[in-house]
Amino acid sequence: MKIAAFDIGGTALKMGVVDANGELLEKGKQPISNSDGEQILSAIEAWIAAHPECTGVAISAPGYVNPHTGFIEMGGAIRRFDNFAIKAWLEERCGLPVAIENDANCVLLAERWQGKATEMANFLVLTIGTGIGGAIFCNNQLVHGARFRAGEFGYMQTSRPGGRDVRRYTMNENCTLRVLRHRYSQHIGKPLDAVTGEEIFDGFDAGDAVCQRLVAEFFNGLGSGLYNLVNLFDPQTILIGGGIVERPGFLALMRKHLAWFGIADYIDTVSHGNDAGLIGALYHFNQQYSQR
Repeated sequence: MKIAAFDIGGTALKMGVVDANGELLEKGKQPISNSDGEQILSAIEAWIAAHPECTGVAISAPGYVNPHTGFIEMGGAIRRFDNFAIKAWLEERCGLPVAIENDANCVLLAERWQGKATEMANFLVLTIGTGIGGAIFCNNQLVHGARFRAGEFGYMQTSRPGGRDVRRYTMNENCTLRVLRHRYSQHIGKPLDAVTGEEIFDGFDAGDAVCQRLVAEFFNGLGSGLYNLVNLFDPQTILIGGGIVERPGFLALMRKHLAWFGIADYIDTVSHGNDAGLIGALYHFNQQYSQR
């Protein structure tokens, strides 16, 4: 059995062909402009058409996703996916069975299936990307919540709200790479698109004062959220995902900053890097269709 797997992000669509055991046989990546949902759907259809050997479709997607019906209530950065029955839409267009789950939940499922959490009954995943995502595994169960919104760690506040919109004080507004890039671009007078996270962390390593301050603030915001999660859930570990974790030395640097919060020993990185969403989506597909 071969499955077409997709990991939908605000800036890129990751694509793969995966066998039943989670082995990635082929991978691809499509840049996405301005979180364009139509561009994402076109790329998904093109990948499926180019791989007629695939007998199903597995999707990891941002936002509030009902994994049973395949309905997306809110599509995260992808506004086209708000109130979108993507499972039914794709099944009609492609004639294949489709399974879809929230992206952070897919990362968690990959870890529980083939990663560092295979023997764990209680652990969390926090993903750092365009926004902050999260997933909860408690008492040997993935927690979805009453409205499939559990694990939205990005909406936790990093400081006491002042006179602005309360959302301005959340992790989504203070602890993402996009926010870090935006703040650095303002300091140096360059357009946001001309600044990369790698550039900022390289500057941090080189001792640049602006980069060191901004990265310290970035980790301080993350530390506040992670401190709360440790004390709320008492997890065995919190696994951090997202492209940034593949940077050499990132885990050691993060633990150094989190030592102040007393939680450095709780933190680790995911096992599968940027492939985690594809593997977790395949696991969810297997679970959904093996029960029928």
